[in-house]
Amino acid sequence: MALKVRLARLGAKKKPYYRVVVADSAAKRDGRFLEIVGFYDPNKKPANVEIKQELLDKWLSRGAKPTETVASLIKNNKG
Repeated sequence: MALKVRLARLGAKKKPYYRVVVADSAAKRDGRFLEIVGFYDPNKKPANVEIKQELLDKWLSRGAKPTETVASLIKNNKG
């Protein structure tokens, strides 16, 4: 089972809101996931990003790989 840290879309049409989740790579985008590690709201100016660092570190140590988008959110959120 390959794990990914990726975005799951929520919200209404034209008003997206995302959860940062850990999921099996074969699962659907908005389907089954293992744990919520944060959220991302691009509608706010500046965009609101909150990631629970201890949960993220736990899953990264277990072999989960972040997607490109999540990796950039993590990078921008740290500093």
